[in-house]
Amino acid sequence: MLDGHGEAFDELVDRYYGLTLRVARMYVRSDAVAEEVAQDAWIGVIEGLKRFERRSTLKTWIMTIVANIARTRARREARLVPVSSLTGLEADGMDLGRYGAQGGPFPGNWTSFPAAWPPAPDESAAMKETMAVVRAAIEALPEMQRVVITLRDVEGWAAAETAAVLDLSEVNQRVLLHRARTNVRAALAKHFADE
Repeated sequence: MLDGHGEAFDELVDRYYGLTLRVARMYVRSDAVAEEVAQDAWIGVIEGLKRFERRSTLKTWIMTIVANIARTRARREARLVPVSSLTGLEADGMDLGRYGAQGGPFPGNWTSFPAAWPPAPDESAAMKETMAVVRAAIEALPEMQRVVITLRDVEGWAAAETAAVLDLSEVNQRVLLHRARTNVRAALAKHFADE
């Protein structure tokens, strides 16, 4: 496929690196671990590229590798307790994961753009509150519902692509998405009823 062409691989990494981080982050607790998962996944891509059989798109194949590594890492991480949670140490508030490391694919640049400016303070507060309800509702979902709704509704993936990456049937993917959306909708209905 790439036949040892470094430029082609660099282009592939440039195109999908941010997405690999976002997919990894759906499973693991921190940006640092997501970065490690993404790096491991790219090593897996390099090692497995000759075995790529084109039964799916290259993007789907890469994201399947990322999801598999991230799930394995998340299970291992679930057994660990971060030292910072024991000592009360917190980061200084700067999310370094949003900036490309020197020598990385995005040196000195943002890996994701900041959110747009809110239209007005009162609308902003209401919007933040509503988004917090949505995020909390998504986080409270069972794992597969959470991953499916994140890929479909947050990341904008197609149904077939989501099903392929998660190794689900299209019907199962639709059922999980429907249940997830129903739960998020119920949380929003309760939130707006309480107001």
